[in-house]
Amino acid sequence: MAKNKFKQVIFGWAALPIWLAIGTFGLTELFSRYAQITETVYSQTLYPIFAFMLSFVSKWVSFSLDDTFYAVLAVFLISLLILPFFTKLKWGKALLLFVQTMAICYTLFYWFWGFNYYRSGLNERLQIDSSKPDTAKFVRVLKDLIAETNASHCTFDGISKPEISRLVESSYQHHASFLKIKYPQGVRAVKPITLSPFFAKASIAGYYGPFFSEVHLNDSLLMIEYPQVLAHESAHQLGITSEAEANFYSWLVCAQSDSKHLRYSANISILSYFLSQGKRLHNFVELVHLINKPVINDIRTIQNHWERLRSEKIDKVAGKVNDVYLKTNKVEKGIDDYFGVVQFVMDFETDPQAQKRLSSSIGQ
Repeated sequence: MAKNKFKQVIFGWAALPIWLAIGTFGLTELFSRYAQITETVYSQTLYPIFAFMLSFVSKWVSFSLDDTFYAVLAVFLISLLILPFFTKLKWGKALLLFVQTMAICYTLFYWFWGFNYYRSGLNERLQIDSSKPDTAKFVRVLKDLIAETNASHCTFDGISKPEISRLVESSYQHHASFLKIKYPQGVRAVKPITLSPFFAKASIAGYYGPFFSEVHLNDSLLMIEYPQVLAHESAHQLGITSEAEANFYSWLVCAQSDSKHLRYSANISILSYFLSQGKRLHNFVELVHLINKPVINDIRTIQNHWERLRSEKIDKVAGKVNDVYLKTNKVEKGIDDYFGVVQFVMDFETDPQAQKRLSSSIGQ
């Protein structure tokens, strides 16, 4: 009898979610070793289908289906740990249901989006040459960025969030060929983060929900940040998992837009990354003095805004969780991956052929 029950658990329908999870894990190992297979089979073929289907469903609902899913999942899993104390539910059955549920979530995460973690890197994918560390080139690019940020400075009084969404979408469409995305690859209907104040304490401006292909933005975002963060989270929905790559996509589509609002939002965001990287330069103070006062004021406004909302304890815990999550998915730099955008911008700005291809590919 016991032997038959063992066979049922291992080889019966109850074991199907577990075997699917094991098979999915095997694919992650395969894809992590052969990035071109991931790119061709999953990122460019299967994922666009999943993104379209999931976003088609979620666009009809104004609230976040992903947040609802997480809440229901949490309640269900906690219930499995409590019910055996008060009901006839046996611990063995509760444990099996727990493992089955986690196995299903693991499998769906990777099939719906997570395999994109193992696609080819940005430089290979976009054919951008990697640049070697060069202080003189860094200073030149930083000066150009300061000049572009100064020139694109504007206020956001006369523009709405729906208009920004339209402009970001339009820019992604125009640059889809260069960015190697199969536009439209689904719908990017922006959803508010359900617990925006709590996530603001963790300095989280937005996130992508992979289970229903949803772009989430924090209600606490300043309008000046809105275009850049929206473009960043949209990049995730378009199959870009790396935070550094999503930052690069966001910068490029906004900086190349005809909209001064998009350009300024992207430039001031990237400028902050460059200033953080350039603090050790001997002429750093001189470079900062090149930034116009209105731009400096906006940088300070953004910093002060998030500092007021931030909870140090919550932010540290969220940072550690995100760091572990990224490293688990073979992002070696973990949370520091965000700052990798500086290298990508340097690579692009020092590769004239890539810039030429971008210009010739617009609208294709």
